[in-house]
Amino acid sequence: MSERLTPDVCVVGGGSAGLVVAAGAAQLGLDVVLIERAAMGGDCLNFGCVPSKALIAAAKAAQAQRSGAAFGIVPVEPRIDFGRVMDHVAETIAAIAPNDSVERFEKLGVRVLKEEARFVGRTEIQAGAYHVTSKRIVLATGSRPALPPIAGLADTPHFTNETIFANRTLPAHLLIIGGGPIGIEMAQAFRRLGSRVTVLEAATFLPKDDPELAAIVVARLRNEGVDLRDGVKIDRVERASDGVIAALADGTRLAGSHLLVAAGRAPVTDGLDLDKAGVAHTKHGITVDASLRTSNRNVWAIGDCNGLYAFTHMAGYEASLFIRGALFRAPAKLDPAIVPWATYSDPELAQVGLGEREARQKHGDGIKVLRWTFVENDRAQTERATDGLVKVITDKRGRVLGAAIVGPQAGELIQPWCLAISRRLKISALASFVPPYPTLGEAGKRAAGSYFTETLFGPRTRGLVRFLARLPVW
Repeated sequence: MSERLTPDVCVVGGGSAGLVVAAGAAQLGLDVVLIERAAMGGDCLNFGCVPSKALIAAAKAAQAQRSGAAFGIVPVEPRIDFGRVMDHVAETIAAIAPNDSVERFEKLGVRVLKEEARFVGRTEIQAGAYHVTSKRIVLATGSRPALPPIAGLADTPHFTNETIFANRTLPAHLLIIGGGPIGIEMAQAFRRLGSRVTVLEAATFLPKDDPELAAIVVARLRNEGVDLRDGVKIDRVERASDGVIAALADGTRLAGSHLLVAAGRAPVTDGLDLDKAGVAHTKHGITVDASLRTSNRNVWAIGDCNGLYAFTHMAGYEASLFIRGALFRAPAKLDPAIVPWATYSDPELAQVGLGEREARQKHGDGIKVLRWTFVENDRAQTERATDGLVKVITDKRGRVLGAAIVGPQAGELIQPWCLAISRRLKISALASFVPPYPTLGEAGKRAAGSYFTETLFGPRTRGLVRFLARLPVW
């Protein structure tokens, strides 16, 4: 017999988006049911952000042993214990997991159901032996790896981000399909850990990023020995006696020991019976309006499942909009322009707001493009980390339209620019603060300050200063 539950809020999905809603609503005193069929923490904790960054950290430690010559440190080829590397990855997940655990959320007052969820009506969900009815249902079911339509792929052993972090054998030659952030990050990490790596990309590498900055990342990977091939068409992949083979349209046959598919994401909506709830959806995700409401006014879709932006921080942002709009009934509309993204390669790559091409399309050629290289940054020089630059776009009045950074700690350095975009600040705000010296963050201030260089040191200002210099000292 079904147990009937009537919470104020029912959340389907225990990943980044769903957990923020569940915790927030419970702490506001509402009755909350959270339904999760798999591991708490979702993709980010178990298969995405956390394990990938742990692997990247191990790879960075290995690379440091190879690159000490400039500092007077004799370089050595590191001895890689790959099993221990993967222990580090697992230990990192385990250290963070309690924050997302069933026990923590039950202590917050959330009723957690470890069940499959499916709609049986517009406001009704069946979850195992539970029948849940709620006026506010939040779908936060996330996404999964998208598999490209390549002949033979289904019958060929391959990794995705959901399986590669359980692997304890270092690939001798890792073939990667996809040259986006996941493919690029994993390519560099496995190369630094000792694998031979080939990346096959149908279009261009890092296509969502500023091409000028992405080229610097691509050049670094090639310099480290990653075989990067763009504009490639794969006819088929097949199992080989000692691994896999990718047959390309130009007749090339590439043999590898392992295959990683990193060709994008697909929303998880199967099994929900969305049509029974009148929730519109496409293959790209659940359709939502600017308040993240679906075609059913009692149902919201947040995070990867709505197909907008597959970022953990975007999921958290969307969760906060639900709390603001649906629970506090305050104005809450999605503003994609304020959401940054980063690729954790070395050098890192980060962007927020409009890129140069988009800014020209929207604002014309009156925009101003500001650049400051890390070669001109003293801290970067001390660390021999001078590849890259800060690039900022403003309109003709000096309002910041976008910023992109490639270089050391770009994911950290982009944050003041995120504030500038979200608060619609002018460039003067970023040029007028005083950063400590020597820091990488000075590059951002110097880029901002360059907006005023032409005016400040132009003929009119120079003439004014010469005139003032002739006046009596006061």
